[in-house]
Amino acid sequence: MSNQLTCSDIQAQIEKSKFHQLFTPEITSIDYETLTLSAKLKMSKTLERQPGTNQWHGGAISAAIDSVGCYALLMVADELGPTVNFRTDYLYPGHDTDLVVNAHIRKSGRSIALIDVDVFNKNERLIAVGRACYSMLENKNFTAKKGNET
Repeated sequence: MSNQLTCSDIQAQIEKSKFHQLFTPEITSIDYETLTLSAKLKMSKTLERQPGTNQWHGGAISAAIDSVGCYALLMVADELGPTVNFRTDYLYPGHDTDLVVNAHIRKSGRSIALIDVDVFNKNERLIAVGRACYSMLENKNFTAKKGNET
């Protein structure tokens, strides 16, 4: 992609969505060599599993995975595409912590992109992993871009 987006560019896209503001996401880094986008998400009472637990609701973690994965798509596509397939595996409760969410584009083509997402707590413990496929819609910059083949 000749016009690489910055953290600020992607942050501006996120701020257009009321839904994504539930997590107050902050894009912290973009790496075009590894096709990785990282974000920090703040815990709030709205996202608690049960009142007073200070534990992230699993649905909020899944939505965060899907959202950050989708915004990573902007590294290789001209616009955000809808989620085609999605899964989340929870490994450890997200308790009393902000989250660090790292999305890695595994592969992108003319019509589909595959993105893996890792979610870490404030102690850098992996608490959830997700994988999603997104529709590429209009991918004017298609040149068979691929992530690491692992």
